[in-house]
Amino acid sequence: MKDFKQYLMDDGYFRQEELIFADCDRNQRARVSTFLSKAAAFAGYDYDARGLTHEKLYSMREVFLLSRMAVRIHRCPMAQEVLDISTWENGVKGAHMQRVYELADQTGAVCVSIRSEWILVDPETRHIMRPETFTAKKLGVCDKPIDCPEPKKVLLPKEGREDRGSRMIRWSDLDGNGHVYSGNYGDIVWDALPEDLQERVPTEFYINYSKEATLGQELRLWGFRDGQEYRMEGIGPQGTCFTALCVFAEQ
Repeated sequence: MKDFKQYLMDDGYFRQEELIFADCDRNQRARVSTFLSKAAAFAGYDYDARGLTHEKLYSMREVFLLSRMAVRIHRCPMAQEVLDISTWENGVKGAHMQRVYELADQTGAVCVSIRSEWILVDPETRHIMRPETFTAKKLGVCDKPIDCPEPKKVLLPKEGREDRGSRMIRWSDLDGNGHVYSGNYGDIVWDALPEDLQERVPTEFYINYSKEATLGQELRLWGFRDGQEYRMEGIGPQGTCFTALCVFAEQ
């Protein structure tokens, strides 16, 4: 049996994980959705290890919702690679609480860097709260340089959009909160990309989460191609659910 490690650092959290076939595409490369899922999960692992479980935070009426994420892929990990995954809080930017991540291979080389922004919400009223009202712990700041751009607002132009079809939200898309799991949007994007881009690995990926999608809803997908970039928007019954930007290297 492989001996994987995990431990809580003073200022962050570390864990080893093996990429399995389910994490990868048909070329055995880790999918973008895998990176999004790891980031969401490791934020929870960090707080769980500190005794701040979702149930604990819910009882305090202080929970996090993922707002934006930026991913930089230096080298795409492959199936059966073991990754060292580390995460740190990184202070506050406006209304957002920031968290960063590194996914490194067993030589220590960083394969993927991630930055994320979260908002603080009262789970009962659904009101957004200012970061300074968070009482569960003092927020940390990562003093390690993270080779990843900042998350940013992603917009599609009004003209020149492509109709990429629709996507019905199914049972398997949902998480324990009853809405589409944040990582699954990576697969929704990839399923709707033009065929020639599906086979390529992006150098960067950005996503904005706007509204939660739930069982039985239909997302209308629109795309826009601009050179080596491709933007996508998913619009549900209540408006924009997500926007994403894929950045590919010049060929």
